Amino acid sequence: MIFRRKQKPADLAAVMSELEQAVAARDGDRTERAFNAAMSGLQSATGTECVPAGPRLAALLPAFPPTGPRPTLATMAGFCVERGADPAACAEPILNGTYRDLLDALEFARRWAVPGGAGDELPEADEKIIDDALIARLGGEAHEALRLALAWCSVEQWQPPALAVLCRSAEVRRRHASAILPACRNLAALERHDLKCLAYALAILDDEPLVVLHRPTGTGFEVRIGGIGDNFQLHTLLAHVLVGGGHVPGTAPSAESVRLATDPEPAQGRTGAIASGAFELLTPDGERIWNEGLPDDIPVVEGRRLLVLDEPMYSRSWNADRFFPMLPGTAELTRVLSADEVKTWLTYTCWTS
Repeated sequence: MIFRRKQKPADLAAVMSELEQAVAARDGDRTERAFNAAMSGLQSATGTECVPAGPRLAALLPAFPPTGPRPTLATMAGFCVERGADPAACAEPILNGTYRDLLDALEFARRWAVPGGAGDELPEADEKIIDDALIARLGGEAHEALRLALAWCSVEQWQPPALAVLCRSAEVRRRHASAILPACRNLAALERHDLKCLAYALAILDDEPLVVLHRPTGTGFEVRIGGIGDNFQLHTLLAHVLVGGGHVPGTAPSAESVRLATDPEPAQGRTGAIASGAFELLTPDGERIWNEGLPDDIPVVEGRRLLVLDEPMYSRSWNADRFFPMLPGTAELTRVLSADEVKTWLTYTCWTS
């Protein structure tokens, strides 16, 4: 036959059962075949099929060898989460694997620095660097050194599945994010890995009260925020709540920029919507808090994050699309502070009432 009949896609549930049995039997060849079949099956699977497959794939992660394709397996589980699988049911194995590789990558960097000294730069994160000389340089047992080297090279691959669960569940973030964030930031500081998205997702604040002082008017507010990916989004929502609500003077953000910041349904691709700055965001010490930064940058004073708003130093605008498309932000004015409360909070700033 010149044209072959298109093969019927394999039943994903059956493929998953075969993969689970192969892993349980510790049969390498069988596991590899089932693993490849599962990857192929996911490409043609429906969302309905992906829902139960996600937790089953994630549950296999601890049983996969540390030098095996664990990031790819995690990505398969993350793909299922994007198709509707429960993020909470998939999160622990994915985020435990992410954390483990972050720590292993940091250990790789520590061992690398020991023989060569401070002047010997860290290598690029590419598996082509892995050879016998590198393994010998790391020292210790060869299999462990290989694991550390692979973690150094593949840690960025954990970012998409980690984002899949972090951006779809505040409960997942509450349970896991704070423990993983320091390792992520420490590795990113070495400037060999692009972990910005993961670091931002791990630093998201949920159901967080802010004390907001508007310096030009001498007024203060309590605002509760959640799910905000960066300070561009925070800036828009504060302007919506305070200017749009008639509490402080200024130009309120457009309805479209507010919708893009808060709509549970993400925009389909980039939009041309523009948001404009209404404030200067400052720490209590008068230092600028950059729009490119995070709400987590706002200092904690007496158990509350304290943000000062001032007149903008210059006109600025930005694309109104949010940093994490799948994560809608919230900002709710919970209380207008009394004059005495404002005066008390101002004592923690570099300004006087």
